[in-house]
Amino acid sequence: MRQRRRWSPGHATFFSRETHASCVNVRAKVVFEGLVQGVFFRANTQRCAERMGLTGWVRNLPDGRVEAVFEGEEDVVHQAIDWCSTGQPYAQVRSKEVELSEFKDEFDDFSIVP
Repeated sequence: MRQRRRWSPGHATFFSRETHASCVNVRAKVVFEGLVQGVFFRANTQRCAERMGLTGWVRNLPDGRVEAVFEGEEDVVHQAIDWCSTGQPYAQVRSKEVELSEFKDEFDDFSIVP
């Protein structure tokens, strides 16, 4: 026989209607500086964004930095930026510039662009 769990109002799940209804979508343009080219930064960023359900793009800049645009739920966008800054296995991010703006919903997926 299966046991039923009782949930009190304080035990809302991440995907509860109340939580989802209060989510705000944003766009973040981020420029990462440090050891970020030649270390699979773009591929790892793409995988991270796809796993998190974000859309946008990432590209190398001629000066050795990497630029990315993330669109999605604000808290998830911040999690992705944090992971890109500290969780990349081979990269060493020294600094990042983050510019938040209005969500435009112009991307279908997250891609690596030239």
